[in-house]
Amino acid sequence: MKIKFLKYIADLRFAIFILLLISFCSIIGTIIEQDQSLEIYKLNYPLNNKLFGFLSWESIVFFGFDHVYKTWWFLILILIFGISLSTCTFLQQFPTIKLARRCQFIRLSDSFKQLKLSTILTKQSCNKIILNLKLANYSLFQQKNILYCYKGLIGRIAPIVVHFSMILILLGTIVGSFGGFKAQEVVPKTENFHIQNIFNNGWLTKIPNISSRVNDFWITYSKNKTIGQFYSDISILDINGNEIKRQTSYVNSPVIYNNIYFYQTDWNLIGLRVKYKTNQINEYPLFNRLNNKAKIWLTWIPSTSDFKNGFILIIDNLQGYCSVYNKQGQFIGNFEINENLNKDQNIQLADILSSTGLQIKTDPSIPLIYIGFLFLMISTLISYTTYSQIWICQNKSKVFIGGNTNRATFEFELEFFNYLK
Repeated sequence: MKIKFLKYIADLRFAIFILLLISFCSIIGTIIEQDQSLEIYKLNYPLNNKLFGFLSWESIVFFGFDHVYKTWWFLILILIFGISLSTCTFLQQFPTIKLARRCQFIRLSDSFKQLKLSTILTKQSCNKIILNLKLANYSLFQQKNILYCYKGLIGRIAPIVVHFSMILILLGTIVGSFGGFKAQEVVPKTENFHIQNIFNNGWLTKIPNISSRVNDFWITYSKNKTIGQFYSDISILDINGNEIKRQTSYVNSPVIYNNIYFYQTDWNLIGLRVKYKTNQINEYPLFNRLNNKAKIWLTWIPSTSDFKNGFILIIDNLQGYCSVYNKQGQFIGNFEINENLNKDQNIQLADILSSTGLQIKTDPSIPLIYIGFLFLMISTLISYTTYSQIWICQNKSKVFIGGNTNRATFEFELEFFNYLK
């Protein structure tokens, strides 16, 4: 019963069925946003407008579709698929390799007729054919008047390498689910920060206790004043506040320290620093109230101590200036850094306070997954190697010769008849 059970698990149809289930679950994880807050699911998947007619936020949370790749049933599917691949490798693939290495002599002339290619030579000697096969890198085995030849045995190893690579990828997925984490930090320029706002972590994750500092943040613009790139100059600090590493992060180029990745994801403006004629410096917060999705901020700068008179400042970039309006909404002009607003008020824009959005993550599965895909590419190259077999049997004045191949039949036919010339 154990052998039957193992053979059932190693069956190709069973493995394809499990793989289809994993693919279906992955599709669900792609359609539905993962690891978001409950309010987002209530907003996007209300009870009165269900996805596909049956998926609401209640069913999504109940079945774990909001974190598909960390649910117990998804990990069990991956484990079953890995066991199926391992069982198939040991019960089918390794015996196939052992069988392919054995000398499979053919003694009966009728057996040659069952081969893909076969012919009978009457007057030609075997010596020239054997020489051609040797020059073509065939491995030759002889038993009296019978000869067995093969080449391309490495092509038979390709399925084993495929199974091994897929097991590594699956193992990496499980390791990442148990040991990885993601955090999001919005840090003002020149401020220190720790990893605190964690929104995704595994069951065995240990959050690193490191301190970092955003030394500077800036944006580069194109000629048409659209954002080209934004940068964060980040320092990693030790427990005494000394700098260990300093590097600039920008989109698709993270800062890496001890397998912790600091990705540049977003930016924000948080306030303006204004200097008055008395050398007093005040900071006024910026608010994004026009459109929550647009990068447009505004604030009110008072010109009198009772806050009744003043100016409205609107800013949508980090180029060192903002637009100024009076309280009636009339445009006055642009207010640049180190420039006075007007001669009467003697209000000077000292600085624009910005913050950078960083996504901090660690994923211990990356080395395993990369190695798995490396072996998968190697197996693809190996699979192009053709496994060919040729049998020769000399019976008195007749020479029976035939061959088989597992791929590239036309090329094997040309090669086969070239050996006979």
